[in-house]
Amino acid sequence: MVKTIFNNIYEGYAYSYPHKHSYRRLNNLQLPLLWKEERKDALFLYVHLPFCEMRCGFCNLFTIANPQSDMVDAYLQTLERETMAIKAHIAPQAFGQMAVGGGTPAFLQPHQLEKLFTIIRKLGARPEDMPSSFEVSPATVTREKLRLLNEQGIDRISMGVQSFVETEVKALGRPQKNNEVYAALDLLKQYPFQTVNIDLIYGAYAQTLNSWLHSVQEVIRYDVEEVFMYPLYVRPLTGITKLEQQQEDNRFIFYREAKQLLLSSGYRQVSMRMFRKEGLIHKQTARSYSCQEDGMIGLGAGARSYTRSVHYSSEYAVARHNIRSIIEKYIAKPHFNEVDYGIELNKEEQQRRFVIKSVLHGTGLNLNRYSTLYGNDAMQQYPLLQELVTAGMALVQNGILRLTEHGIDHSDAIGPALYSTPIKQLITEFELQ
Repeated sequence: MVKTIFNNIYEGYAYSYPHKHSYRRLNNLQLPLLWKEERKDALFLYVHLPFCEMRCGFCNLFTIANPQSDMVDAYLQTLERETMAIKAHIAPQAFGQMAVGGGTPAFLQPHQLEKLFTIIRKLGARPEDMPSSFEVSPATVTREKLRLLNEQGIDRISMGVQSFVETEVKALGRPQKNNEVYAALDLLKQYPFQTVNIDLIYGAYAQTLNSWLHSVQEVIRYDVEEVFMYPLYVRPLTGITKLEQQQEDNRFIFYREAKQLLLSSGYRQVSMRMFRKEGLIHKQTARSYSCQEDGMIGLGAGARSYTRSVHYSSEYAVARHNIRSIIEKYIAKPHFNEVDYGIELNKEEQQRRFVIKSVLHGTGLNLNRYSTLYGNDAMQQYPLLQELVTAGMALVQNGILRLTEHGIDHSDAIGPALYSTPIKQLITEFELQ
């Protein structure tokens, strides 16, 4: 198994488990019963705005470009109805973390953003009291919007730049000018956001090591608090598949060089993708959210919600007409008191999720906590973990298994290698629309 990991570094990005491609129709599960036995004192709140000013060629997210204003307004009205249903049927006690994503939620106009935060607060979420992230693009950054986000308590702004080389972003199917990017960065530095994150992509057509490192140097020069480096994955139904671009795969070389540059510039590596400035301190809450154990409430079409035994969302699509259809169904939905699309997790899948989410995160896998929760020895239950230790890709210290630097470099192979056979089968059979 470890040999396979060495040979196939970029198998896939395991940002969640089970993958959304494993979701199927459910038998109308009632929301109150679904959440009855769940802890609700440190939930993650995710709000999805499936709108952007443009659709990038590499993007397979649930979003459409330049929707009519009346669609956005109708979506917000439905979001408010959904919020009231969740408040009535789930009754969340407290939130430990919040993220507003999409799409590009900053696509909304200021009066729509004000409406959005009114809805968020109706659910009992207070962004100023917890780590709260908001996604923007260079084209959507304005002084008025940043002022509003700051006043609402947002402490982390994440902006997708992808590259500071205009020919590279063009190759990624993204019509973006550098003067727009630099203007957005200059504006962001004028506001006291605790964290500014910049997303970069490596592996673009005609990208060279020098041009890639130039982009990394630029985010270092702007002294941003976080950097996410994403390898380019060319996925079905995305615009970039039509460009028929082929070149040698130098992604691992680019990743390794950029990693060393960031480490030598005062950043520490949290995961394969995430680099954070040393000494960065986040807001503290009464009980911090734990991605391995706590639930998530998703608001909006395309947003996922998690309980221990059920993950659910609206349907998922990539093609514009299919996304539009799902959004229209969401807007027309008469009530939000049941779940009809997602996946039920048996005990084995719950255990596997705990392992995957822990191993791929900087906190590592707490073997004692795993044993307490599930009554099993993770090292015996998942032989790959011991193989990783033997191969020098993981280390066990004080009851915590963490990936070594070498192991982190192979995260996109380790994550999928831990998927169960039934989940792999469901993903294989999924028909993308």
